[in-house]
Amino acid sequence: MTVPTQSQATAGSGPPMEAAGWRVWLRRWPGWAPHAAAGWGVLFAGIEVSWSASGATVPWSPDAAYAPAVQVFLAAVAVLAAAACLATTRTLARRGRVMVAAALILAVPVFTMGMASLPAYFVSLMALSGVESATGLAHDLLSAVGAALLILVALSYRRRRRGRCPRCGQDHAGGFDGPLAHPVPSVASKRTRVTVYLLMCGLLPWAGVKTVWTLGGDALGVTAQGWRDVNAGSSGFAKALASVGIDVTVLAAMAGGFLLLGLLYRWGQVFPRWTLVLAGRRVPRLLPLLPAWLSAAGLSVYGVFPVVYAPLTATGVLPRMEPSGAFTTGSGVTWMVLFGGVGFGGLGFGLIAAARSYSARTRPVCAGAAARVPGTPGEARVLPKIAEAYGQGLTGGDDA
Repeated sequence: MTVPTQSQATAGSGPPMEAAGWRVWLRRWPGWAPHAAAGWGVLFAGIEVSWSASGATVPWSPDAAYAPAVQVFLAAVAVLAAAACLATTRTLARRGRVMVAAALILAVPVFTMGMASLPAYFVSLMALSGVESATGLAHDLLSAVGAALLILVALSYRRRRRGRCPRCGQDHAGGFDGPLAHPVPSVASKRTRVTVYLLMCGLLPWAGVKTVWTLGGDALGVTAQGWRDVNAGSSGFAKALASVGIDVTVLAAMAGGFLLLGLLYRWGQVFPRWTLVLAGRRVPRLLPLLPAWLSAAGLSVYGVFPVVYAPLTATGVLPRMEPSGAFTTGSGVTWMVLFGGVGFGGLGFGLIAAARSYSARTRPVCAGAAARVPGTPGEARVLPKIAEAYGQGLTGGDDA
């Protein structure tokens, strides 16, 4: 098969943009993603440099902020990533391809880590407690947008380099702005389900202790009165939940568990009956995948550190934790840090496992790849995969 060049692929095979509207524009994301990522890189760099020059505080954790030198470094990485994204639209020599790959490999983890605090902001907004730092939230959101665009660019560039469709990754004739074929709804494999369930169990100790405190009990050196005193400044919504024994962070974890189940089962791909008007309609892939990936990155990072740190303090390798807040013993702090790490890490890695499965099970292909085209090179190896994944439920779709 002849691989479409950038100009050929961008032209596509569907109707003109003006006639088809935003749906075709979404279908053409391999064509516009590099330019969007480049624009994001310039914008991000400008904002970071301005924050650094003005001395604005941009927190990366509740107790620490980005140093001006770090902000300048992030701006430089964003500009480098922007240049690499624009370079993917050109024909490059081997050295150029290596430089582009290196720039993307550096930038994606940097900006993925930059959005690690998004779950904490989500919990604050969910509790109606307001935003602690507007610059911190803006930084995390910008990092999330950048990470998503860079991943799209890297994915489409890799597929194009391998001679495949930059949108669906299959071999087929024509452009990449035609309709999509979506697979039939399916359940995650037993191995994935068991893995996710085990990881979700990590939430039980942490949620159990939080529930005991909320219900007025004592645990890990924290008394009911001490817990109430520490949370005296909470929002009215959080206090209303606490009055019925529900901690707002436990409620947020329950929302994460609901998302996990949707990623594992068919009702996360087709709206079930209880959604009323939406019942029977296909769930847009990004609806569960975006919150899953955005939450998983931060939760995983938050989870790993306490799981390593708590045992080291308990064994005396690192200084022991001192009681603070409502805690009256250092051992209580250590146990709660460990419980939080296991809980957050379990939920984060569970979301990663479930999202990977969901992404693979729901990945659409261009309709041209799902149709038998006589004489098309590569047909013999593409069609069996399509038939196995799509069965008798092959349907055309309009969205990307």
